Amino acid sequence: MADAAGQGQGLESLSAEERRFPPPPGLAEHANVTEATFEAAAADDVAFWAEQARRLSWETEPTQTLDWSDAPFARWFADGRLNAAYNCLDRHVEAGLGERVAFHFEGEPGDTRTITYAELTAQVCQAANALVELGVKAGDRVAIYMPMIPEAAVAMLACARIGAPHTVVFGGFSSDALATRILDCGVEVVITADGGYRKGKASALKPAVDEALERCPEVRSVLVVRRTEQETAMTEGRDVWWHDLVDRQPTEHAYEAFEAEHPLYIMYTSGSTGQPKGIFHTTGGYLTGVAYTHWATFDLKPETDVFWTAADIGWVTGHSYLVYGPLANGTTSVMYEGTPDTPHQGRWWDVVDKYGVTILYCAPTAIRTFMKWGAEIPAKADLSSLRLLGSVGEPINPEAYVWYREHIGHDRTPVVDTWWQTETGMHMISPMPGVAEGKPGAAMRAVPGVSVKVVNDEGQPVSDDAAGYLVIDRPWPAMLRGIWGDQQRYVDTYWSRFPGVYFAGDGAKLDADGDIWLLGRVDDVMNVSGHRMSTTEIESSLVSHPKVAEAAVVGASDETTGQAIVAFVILRSEAGDGGPDVVDELRRHVAKDIGAIARPRQIMVVDELPKTRSGKIMRRLLRDVAENRELGDVTTLTDSTVMDLIKGNLATTSSED
Repeated sequence: MADAAGQGQGLESLSAEERRFPPPPGLAEHANVTEATFEAAAADDVAFWAEQARRLSWETEPTQTLDWSDAPFARWFADGRLNAAYNCLDRHVEAGLGERVAFHFEGEPGDTRTITYAELTAQVCQAANALVELGVKAGDRVAIYMPMIPEAAVAMLACARIGAPHTVVFGGFSSDALATRILDCGVEVVITADGGYRKGKASALKPAVDEALERCPEVRSVLVVRRTEQETAMTEGRDVWWHDLVDRQPTEHAYEAFEAEHPLYIMYTSGSTGQPKGIFHTTGGYLTGVAYTHWATFDLKPETDVFWTAADIGWVTGHSYLVYGPLANGTTSVMYEGTPDTPHQGRWWDVVDKYGVTILYCAPTAIRTFMKWGAEIPAKADLSSLRLLGSVGEPINPEAYVWYREHIGHDRTPVVDTWWQTETGMHMISPMPGVAEGKPGAAMRAVPGVSVKVVNDEGQPVSDDAAGYLVIDRPWPAMLRGIWGDQQRYVDTYWSRFPGVYFAGDGAKLDADGDIWLLGRVDDVMNVSGHRMSTTEIESSLVSHPKVAEAAVVGASDETTGQAIVAFVILRSEAGDGGPDVVDELRRHVAKDIGAIARPRQIMVVDELPKTRSGKIMRRLLRDVAENRELGDVTTLTDSTVMDLIKGNLATTSSED
């Protein structure tokens, strides 16, 4: 990646963002993290993480914090023994917190459940006993294919309690995707449901399991939660209803302590070759990392906070900041089953009002959707309980940041934009809300105990106000321990580009203050006539136009410029249907905002963008369209027909000069 001199105007406007938001005085005075925290962590990161590990309850206290002798394979707290479920449940009950609410569950149809720590502990014990009855033992893998209901978290914790690594497959994935994951990690037991609710309708899940298992003869048992009351085929001798097996189990279960490096879960993430990678995390380091970062990043006060991670349990955000992190900290969380617009576009804000949510953590995609719908919708709800807002999943553009702070946080809540990955397990870069002066669009700096650098092509650190590659040059407790069944792929994928350091695959820029701005995946940093252009920056420019609600930008091959900029935009409702005049107006806007080199070659006005079910825009598919290639895998899309509409309209809605 070129240095600042090679960037032209392409990366300047992001870090030229001048708006600043200091911490609220009350928060700063009582902040969990101070500058002294950073200083202590920088002085000795290993000692720092040893201290954070003491947040957990250990059956056998570790005497060694980090073994890095077989790098890049880390061992954290390796001679310690603990149980993840005990740390998330029993110890809070033993401390007298059994009546504290663990989850406020809000189902899409309007059904609700309030589950205390004592009740959740009992339910997890019952589920653990049920799995034992099904023959599951420590080390066996269990697949969980569930809607967003409490039984999904119960199933995860029951697996953790008996030492059976779980692999949660998002309930929107196809039967093929489910089968691929089951086969890759040797699953013999699947936990699922008859279905779930989405956009006001019951959506079946069990048929996809049945279809997947036609390819998976080793699966011997399927445990099925009754959620929607749909007619459900049950295979005799293999399938059993949750209420028939789990509900009759004892509410006590003697947990076993496991080595800190015992695998906790496997999560599959997209690979550049198309073959999903089974990222696996172990128990002690992962739990230390997520418990600490949940407490630190969100300035958590577990006695009074109500925390809402608006992410599905099928993604790493749901694992780390809906289940393991919050429960390890004894937090009260909200779990919501449905979509933001069911039964109306104010549903989220009704949930915040109803439960007194104090911390909201969601994706920029959702924020931009709310912008599109209009500020008058959240204005109808009482959002005064909110004291902190978080962002996750992709870099947040400055306009969405400011809208989020203004219309959801009423100009009094810090916004923490968190950068991390499935592979990192925990937050790696984020402003600490009691310390940082927030910059819209900037991830700021590494969290205490984490070391990141921005380097050039030779792996050397870049100067301030220059762009490069984001790397992590010190091990961290929640780091992945490899790719399930293919450790060489782990080395090749993450540790070969810059020997000795972890390459995250993202580009980043340091501003004049040394703060970090994420520029998206390296293949989302375009080379236009020798100038490195950030897709994130151009998207931010487009979204800053009053007619644009959301934008996605990709680079397409161009004989003249090497790559050309192609943009896909969703207009705000008041902007009408778009047309050549609007397209030209937007192209001129980007040219004025960033520079002529950034003017998109083509802009397509669309009704929707291709998104995964976790809300991420699939720019890979947009690149396929822009370069007139056959579409790649669309199984993770919320709605695959979106791509047909985009392809069909591309030629009629572009503008060139």
